[in-house]
Amino acid sequence: MEIGLILGLVAVGLLLVLGLYVVVTYNSLVKLRNRVDEAWSDITVQLKRRADLIPQLVETVKGYASHESGVFESVTRARAATINAQTPAEASQAEGQMQQALKSIFAVAEAYPQLQASQNFLELQSALVDTENKIQASRRFYNGGVRDYNTKIQLFPNNIFVRGMGFKERDFFEVEELAAISEPPRIDFGS
Repeated sequence: MEIGLILGLVAVGLLLVLGLYVVVTYNSLVKLRNRVDEAWSDITVQLKRRADLIPQLVETVKGYASHESGVFESVTRARAATINAQTPAEASQAEGQMQQALKSIFAVAEAYPQLQASQNFLELQSALVDTENKIQASRRFYNGGVRDYNTKIQLFPNNIFVRGMGFKERDFFEVEELAAISEPPRIDFGS
């Protein structure tokens, strides 16, 4: 009888340890998932901020370079793609388009010294540079959260049961065209 009691207590102890492990793992995954969701929200806020700056920048440049309609159309298309992106993969693709469009608009602006001296244009450029820096920081924070979350899901023994609890790996925010973001849009004031 004593051996049966000991085995019963050991079994109960093991079940308690396993239950505690599952609860702790589940709660830590929920925290990581929420952190990733928060980081994604930060990215979308910054992308929206940039998208709101773009029409003002386009209108300012249009006043000086109205014959550059192709550039303005590409900026408008890139802005729409950014706004409509719902997933990191869609946002990544839109990010490459946006970087190319911004480079084009700043290249056009370089041809117009009066535009470069415009206070409105200078303020928009400054706001855009600030926003680009915030997007980059948000992207790093998001990707760090995704890394931690995905690692926790993939570690043994978590990988055995957490997918059954609704946890799935998340995509990193990676830009498809690395050359498009290898450097921020160049801003040259002619000095």
